Amino acid sequence: MDWVSDVLKWLWYHRNYIIIVVTPLAFLPLPLTVHPEEAKCGYVIILMALYWCTECMPLAVTALLPIVLFPMMGIMKAGDVSIEYLKDSNMLFIGGLLVAIAVEHWNLHKRIALRVLLLVGVRPALLMMGFMIVSAFLSMWISNTATTAMMLPISQAVLQQLQETETRAEERDLQNTAEDNPGFEMETFSLCGNIVLPQVIPEYIRENSRKITEEKYSLLTKGMTLSVCYSASIGGTATLTGTTPNLILQGQIEKLFPENGGVINFASWFGFAFPNMVLMLAISWLWLQFMFLGFNLKKSFGCGVKNDRDKEAYAVMREEYKKLGGMKFAEGAVLTIFILLVLLWFTREPGFITGWADVLFNKKDSFVSDGTVAIFMSMLFFVIPSRLPSCGSYGFTEAGKRIKAPETLLTWQVVHERMPWNIILLLGGGFALAAGSEVSGLSKWLGDSLSPLQQIPPFAISILLSLLVATFTECSSNTATTTLFLPILASMSTAIQVHPLYVMLPCTIAASLAFMLPVATPPNAIAFSFGNLKVIDMVRAGFMLNIIGILCINLGVNTWGYVMFDMGTFPQWANNTHSKP
Repeated sequence: MDWVSDVLKWLWYHRNYIIIVVTPLAFLPLPLTVHPEEAKCGYVIILMALYWCTECMPLAVTALLPIVLFPMMGIMKAGDVSIEYLKDSNMLFIGGLLVAIAVEHWNLHKRIALRVLLLVGVRPALLMMGFMIVSAFLSMWISNTATTAMMLPISQAVLQQLQETETRAEERDLQNTAEDNPGFEMETFSLCGNIVLPQVIPEYIRENSRKITEEKYSLLTKGMTLSVCYSASIGGTATLTGTTPNLILQGQIEKLFPENGGVINFASWFGFAFPNMVLMLAISWLWLQFMFLGFNLKKSFGCGVKNDRDKEAYAVMREEYKKLGGMKFAEGAVLTIFILLVLLWFTREPGFITGWADVLFNKKDSFVSDGTVAIFMSMLFFVIPSRLPSCGSYGFTEAGKRIKAPETLLTWQVVHERMPWNIILLLGGGFALAAGSEVSGLSKWLGDSLSPLQQIPPFAISILLSLLVATFTECSSNTATTTLFLPILASMSTAIQVHPLYVMLPCTIAASLAFMLPVATPPNAIAFSFGNLKVIDMVRAGFMLNIIGILCINLGVNTWGYVMFDMGTFPQWANNTHSKP
């Protein structure tokens, strides 16, 4: 039966080629036998969904399929499809990424992280809280992958130092006990009930104590590692630019409901998602605390003066912070631009008062968007020098050549190396799919097919769909998940006369709740690669966090989100869904 094994191995090794060829042929009867354009568009969506889920081709390459298939099938003209690939949401994404690249390039994120951790302290529960807060905050502005990659080595170094100092302290305690109590060895001997030499007993106790400490820190390391990667994923949900699904939602709302009046912008998203993120983070911390540290609050939080163990571990973080040196001009400039950008985003169209964009540019139509602001501010990185002007020398390069003029805060070479251009194509592919679904009539057909859901209470629909999306995103990227689901959810909400955001908003955030599997999201994979974690550890912790996340999201949608977006009434703009290119 060796030949069977060889055949199976060959099929497995060549699975991507097989999927690429077999899938289009298997579903070809759909557009050939069912002639309406809805079937043709459905064929493209099924093909892309399977390619995205199996990743038989790069995600960005799969996202380009509408440019080929929609014109060939007579669904849309090539020029109309191509226009979909560079919308305002893409500009917002590019601007946000340029800010994140500048922050990472000048190590500003590490300075912020260490500064906060020095304030929090090194007691286990407080340390976990500190790492989660820092990871979530950084992930609001830079990628969750970069946040996790930076924070995990810091957490490992601090925990290793804590373990070493605790082991040394226990050795000292054991030695002091033996010196203060000469009968200690014989006392232990009688309790053990074994015939061994008295001088062996302290070594046995020492070894047993060492094992207990190792087990304790093994559990603590698992908890700390998971807390970093989970909080990075949770933090990305708080801002519009924090993670790609948020921008996909904004783009799909603008595409499918062009008369929505800018219902999703940076300020409105933050107003809903930030409290939800804080709630999720707090409950997640309690759950991880329970799983890995227990609920001995006195021991976990610690009361009173710091002991030697805490001081030594604290010194590790302080030493790391000292290595960064004083804040450079470039760091200060990047921080200033970053703060100004956030302020401009919040005040452009806050909702409760007239924003600066309406006052300065146009009071009727929003000529200026969040993308406009992001691109303008990020362009300053290519204008402002990285050092203050100087009459003397700026120093020398590694090759010994004199630096005559400083570089700007960002150079295109740095951007080119760090910019994930593939995500821009993924966003565009999602918008092209939405446009094709609308033009072909597939969206309307799907909406009509789902109209029986009108008999189910809206809150139940929201919870069930959130569970479906959260399960799906464990096996597929959150970008592909939201790209596939959001147009369908928009059509369904229109058919059953429910506010589109009532189902689209929780499902978008649920797409970022990939906590159960190492392959579900890059932060999970990074955490798993640090060792000491088993898949079952991630599944046990992540399953409950998925449930916590879904309940928190739906609580937010039915409370402050319900008021913010007036979800009790079906909006007039949701009736006007036909926006042919």
